This record gives sequence, C-alpha cells and structure tokens, in this order.
Amino acid sequence: MTRKVATVFGGAGFVGRSVVGRLARAGYVVRVVGRTAAKAATLRMLGDVGQVVPVVASIMDEAACVAAIEGSEVVINLVGILSPYGAETFEAIHVEGAGRVARLAAASGVGRLIHVSALGAQVSSASAYARSKAEGECAVSRAMPEAVIVRPSLIFGVDGPIPAMFARMARFMPIVPVFGAATRFQPVWVGDVAEGLARIATGADMAGAIFEFGGPKVLTMRDIVAWAARWGGHPRPLFAVPRWLATLQGAVLEHLPGHVLTRDQVRLLYIDNIVAPGARTLDMLGITPSPMGLVMG
Repeated sequence: MTRKVATVFGGAGFVGRSVVGRLARAGYVVRVVGRTAAKAATLRMLGDVGQVVPVVASIMDEAACVAAIEGSEVVINLVGILSPYGAETFEAIHVEGAGRVARLAAASGVGRLIHVSALGAQVSSASAYARSKAEGECAVSRAMPEAVIVRPSLIFGVDGPIPAMFARMARFMPIVPVFGAATRFQPVWVGDVAEGLARIATGADMAGAIFEFGGPKVLTMRDIVAWAARWGGHPRPLFAVPRWLATLQGAVLEHLPGHVLTRDQVRLLYIDNIVAPGARTLDMLGITPSPMGLVMG
C-alpha cells in the first residue's frame, strides 16, 4: 500500500522537528522543505529508511514549491521570520509566501492545509510583524478557504530560544533587562503545539477552523524571564526597561548584523499575547497544555 505524503515547509526548525516526528510515526512519508538540505537530513532518523525526505526549496520559489507540494495529502506551513533581511521581507514570507503555498496546495488537490500564524495577528496591529501575519492568513483563506489556521503564543522547549536565551542572559549579567515586563503571554510547550498540528493533520475534518494555542497559565514577561533565570541556575534581579529606552535601543540594534532587536519587535513586546475568550484551543483537540515547570523541570 502506498503511504500518504505530508509536506512540511520549515520542517527542520524548532517546531518542525517535533511535527515531522509525529507525522512519521503516523505513517506518512514526510517531505521536510527548507533552504538547505543539511538540517533536514538530520531528521531522517525520525522515520524508516526513505520515510523522511529533505527537499531544498524556498517558499519564495514558485517552481520549487510546486514540486514540494505535488502528490501531498497534507501540507503544513511553519515558515516565518522575526525581522526582515534582504529579499526576505514580511510581505514576501508571511503574505506572498503563505498565499503561494495555499494557492499551489489548492491547485494540487491537497486534502488538508495547515497554516501556522501567530497569536496577536491583526491587520490593525502597531507591529508590522503582526499585521503581516494577519494579511498572510487572509491570503491563505482566499486561496484555500478550507485551510486550518493555527495561532500559537510564545513557544518554549528545551531546544528552543525560550527559555535558553533568557537563561544565557542571566548567566552573564548581574541584572537582567526585561522588555515589555508587564506584557502578558501564554507560553505553550513545543510538544503540545506539534501534537496539536499532528491531530489536525490526521484527525477529523476541520475545514476553515482557526485555533489559538496557549499554555495553561498567563504569565508576564517578567515572570517568564525570572523563571528562565532560575531554570538556568542563575536567578538575578530584573530591570524593567522603559518603553522609550527599548525603542531607542531597537533603533540602534536593528542596523547591526543579526537584528538582535528591532523597533518592530519592541512594539510587539508591548502587546498582550493571550488566547481570546471562546477560541478553539488545544483542549478541543484532547490535549491538556503542559506548564513550563513540569516540562522543563
């Protein structure tokens, strides 16, 4: 019997690695799409021989996307950027790229498309990142109305930037600066996000549904940074950076290599990022969200 094919754009990333493993265990041949084959190749061990297939393609390349999608039963788009770099703008990746994947998935007869956006995506947002995520959702829904959209809050995990980034800061700084200290988030474990995506991909039809994935607790950024510092073994005093100073720092740092901090990221850090009342959540997929302390130890 021929196995079904699932294509995961951005499958070699932090969230993608967990998604690929779950789809492989569900019996899919999984195409892991990325700009280089090296990272995707390390995921081959997640399945049987030939089951996890690295595919070199950019979400900005029409022909490459056609080849990656062809013959797929499921397509999941995880591609996103936190700051623009060269040709990789918010418009190119979050809007045009997302719309391209949806349009080609619809044309190829894909049975299920899952588009991963972000909690807080709004066309009226002060953040260009959040606006582009909302515009991307619109582009996906126009091209393929039955696509499922998933909006996760801040995603954490042992191999991810949260809480490792804050733990590193605490290790080397006597006082840790906190941007958006009072802003509320609902941190969600990467394993729960991946399991939710896998259940949407393999379960009952949920055409056109929008999910918001959040963890069991609403925490401020101050709470998250303090917890990460303790988790890393270096509890530190915290300094809530005033917004005017954060904006000034962003204006300087966004011009340096690596885009450590941008003014748009500063705007985003001062917008609450929690699940809306009445939204479809992980619980509706039979998943009880895991708290940070339980998962990370």
